[in-house]
Amino acid sequence: MGLGSTDADHHGSDAMTGTEAGGPKHVAIIMDGNGRWAQRRAKPRLYGHHAGARRVRQIVEACPGLGVSHLTIFAFSTENWKRTQTEVAGLMSLFRRYIERETQALNAAGVRVRFIGDRIRLDGKLVALMDHLEQVTADNDSLHLTVALNYGSRDEVARATQRLAYEVAAGRINPSGVNENTLAQFLDTHVLPDPDLVIRTSGEARISNFLLWQSAYAEYEFINTLWPDFTPEVFARVIDRFGARDRRFGGVTR
Repeated sequence: MGLGSTDADHHGSDAMTGTEAGGPKHVAIIMDGNGRWAQRRAKPRLYGHHAGARRVRQIVEACPGLGVSHLTIFAFSTENWKRTQTEVAGLMSLFRRYIERETQALNAAGVRVRFIGDRIRLDGKLVALMDHLEQVTADNDSLHLTVALNYGSRDEVARATQRLAYEVAAGRINPSGVNENTLAQFLDTHVLPDPDLVIRTSGEARISNFLLWQSAYAEYEFINTLWPDFTPEVFARVIDRFGARDRRFGGVTR
């Protein structure tokens, strides 16, 4: 999914911003449809992934004007290793080139970048680039961009539970005091607010093991637009629709 792997350009000045509309502060996106976008143009799937990577930059640039302070994107899932060796290798190369090319621009724009997911299976050069990008942008605050790379929510919860179990076994945490807030502190996203809105492009209506814990009270938008066609104008319309929703978090509106 994403830069990547799942299968305009500024919004108009008269569009209602996320802040004005009571819009979402944290938006998470399952960026689906790159492969189909390419196939409809009789191109290889990697052509679509490159187009999707270019779209990421435009959506990142649009966020501050829409009142979005946190953006989380699904770039590559733990299940995406099942794809062909050619596609996986091409995606890994794309991730490396994207980080090398975009580091300076992201830092100049005040974007703080974080990566979530299990880095063990990723190659050393890519991990080094990820570490460097996180370090370079660590003091930025105009937008918090989180990239889910080799990420699966069930895997994340399993890893978090394992770390929590070690703490309990070491006597640093009392088992009777463990609750949902305790576990949340061990998730990859422990420093981030939960998403307000989760968007999936391409017309598929499933969440594909993405932020299962964190999105318990998120609003969802499943839209037909393929990711490379997800312009900032389309993004702005989705943000505007969010402002009309009644979010009660299990309570009742008086």
